[in-house]
Amino acid sequence: MVQSVPFLIVIIPFALLFGVVALEAGMDLAQVMGFSVLVLAGASQFTAVQLLSDNAPAIIVILSGLAVNLRMAMYSASLSPWLRRASARQKAWIAYALIDQSYALAIQHYERHPRLSLDQRLAYFAGTAVALCLPWMAASWLGATVGQAIPDDIALDFAMPITFLAMIAPMLRTVAHLVACFVAVAGALAFAGLPSGLGLLIAAPIGMVAGALVEARAERQGRA
Repeated sequence: MVQSVPFLIVIIPFALLFGVVALEAGMDLAQVMGFSVLVLAGASQFTAVQLLSDNAPAIIVILSGLAVNLRMAMYSASLSPWLRRASARQKAWIAYALIDQSYALAIQHYERHPRLSLDQRLAYFAGTAVALCLPWMAASWLGATVGQAIPDDIALDFAMPITFLAMIAPMLRTVAHLVACFVAVAGALAFAGLPSGLGLLIAAPIGMVAGALVEARAERQGRA
C-alpha cells in the first residue's frame, strides 16, 4: 500500500476530472458512481462518457470500452505465471482490481521476489487494489459532487483530450510506439466521417498492427 501512494498523485486528479466531466455530460451521481465502481477503468470510462454524450448506440459504446481495455488481456497473460494457482474466486477479484498501476507494481514486485508464496503475492496485489481503487471511487464521487457547483456556462469538454494526451505522451518511448500512435491518428482522421465513433474502432487496431509489425522487424534485426 505504501508503494502505491505515489500513483495517487495521478489517480486522484484523474478521478476528480472524470466525475466533473461525466456530470457535464448529463449523468447523475448514481450513474457516475456506477461507472467508477463497476467499470473501474479510467480511459474506457472517459471514452464511454464521450460516446454517450454524442448519442452513440450502446453497442458502439461497449465495443469502444472493450477496445480501450484490450491491454488488460496482455496484463493478465503476464501475471498468469505468478498467479495461476489462485482459486477462481481469487482470480475474479484480481481481474476486477487489475488496472495499469496495480499491474505495474505487482509484476515488478513478483519479478524482484520470485520466491514469494501465492498468499504473499495475493496479499501484495490486494494492498495495491485497496490503495489505488478505493481512492479512485472516492475521488470520482467528490468530482461529481463538487462539479454540481460549477456553472453550466463553464465548458469542461476541453479537459478530456488534454487528459488523454497527458496519459499517452510519456508512453511513446520506442519507434514501434510512435508508429502505432501516428498510424492510429492518421486512421482516425481518415475515418472521421464515419458515424458513432466507428472511425476510432477501425483506426485503433490498424495502429496496433503497425506498431507490432515494426517491433517484430526490430527484433528480427536485433537477432541477425
